[in-house]
Amino acid sequence: MTFVKMALLGIVQIPLTKMKTMQEAIREKQLLEDFLDEQPHSLSQHSDPDKKFSSHQLKNFQNAVYFGTITIGTPPQEFQVNFDTGSSDLWVPSVDCQSPSCSKHKRFDPQKSTTFQPLNQKIELVYGSGSMKGVLGSDTIQIGNLVIVNQIFGLSQNQSSGVLEQVPYDGILGLAYPSLAIQGTTPVFDNLKNREVISEPVFAFYLSSRPENISMVMFGGVDHTYHKGKLQWIPVTQARFWQVAMSSMTMNGNVVGCSQGCQAVVDTGTSLLVGPTHLVTDILKLINPNPILNDEQMLSCDAINSLPTLLLTINGIVYPVPPDYYIQRFSERICFISFQGGTEILKNLGTSETWILGDVFLRLYFSVYDRGNNRIGLAPAA
Repeated sequence: MTFVKMALLGIVQIPLTKMKTMQEAIREKQLLEDFLDEQPHSLSQHSDPDKKFSSHQLKNFQNAVYFGTITIGTPPQEFQVNFDTGSSDLWVPSVDCQSPSCSKHKRFDPQKSTTFQPLNQKIELVYGSGSMKGVLGSDTIQIGNLVIVNQIFGLSQNQSSGVLEQVPYDGILGLAYPSLAIQGTTPVFDNLKNREVISEPVFAFYLSSRPENISMVMFGGVDHTYHKGKLQWIPVTQARFWQVAMSSMTMNGNVVGCSQGCQAVVDTGTSLLVGPTHLVTDILKLINPNPILNDEQMLSCDAINSLPTLLLTINGIVYPVPPDYYIQRFSERICFISFQGGTEILKNLGTSETWILGDVFLRLYFSVYDRGNNRIGLAPAA
């Protein structure tokens, strides 16, 4: 992992690259659908002293999850983490974890860090992609040139098999609000902000959809070359998830969701567009009246050009999602519709209808997360 330090502004920009082989392995193990429920090396250094901006590169796994390198401990131990706006905790596998899921990933060894402090508090975290049980500890965390001492994080001692066993990242770094953090711990971004490690209380994502293009997560500032036009700001409605009000969803002039207004969670840790099951079922029937392989989400790739564009209206602005973004290629001839049901299980979001705008949406729109003003900025990705 490479990065360039421009420390005066306290800004870090992190690019991502794409891998190809894991998707085939997951297909063979029939884990692709589960993986998509909750989702997704080093490149050359560069420097621009005039901008005083830091950058290094992360990874993009098959448009399914975006993740990158951090280090923990002294001397540093390196881990790949999913940068997830849908959760608030940081955790990585512990050397004490003997689960098959842990054995396939890097594991943190507290005995090899001179700055590690055990907290002896047990934790359990559950995600769409699996669960972990472990304990809390604290140590020095580094993301690019940003350093946080005494950061509390989770050490997984037992992990579920399945998706977490197959994903190419080791742990998760949550970027949602502290109200979601386990046992009242302070999340990584809050420590960056509160300790003035970064110059501005913002972070941003640029998620590319092509393997040859870089994807980025930026901390402490925004590189505006990654979007077109000006950012449109949307107030956060609840300071838990990155949640906003959405007023409508239409296809070909037909209302397909959010008929009475709804809430949308902007989530980099989810691959798909996720909504209430009954509405998603209707959308799939509209898009795909003649499914193949007895699967309502599978269709011939030849159909893409005839499909309608999804229009999302958020804070008075219409955000189009064309079919070549909500349809993903599964094989040479078979494509996958990137909608999924299930949000009816979400509670305490102040609405009867919730949608999750995952990476399908975020590849189209550069996103800025402003904790100082509790708002999200969106603009077409460059």
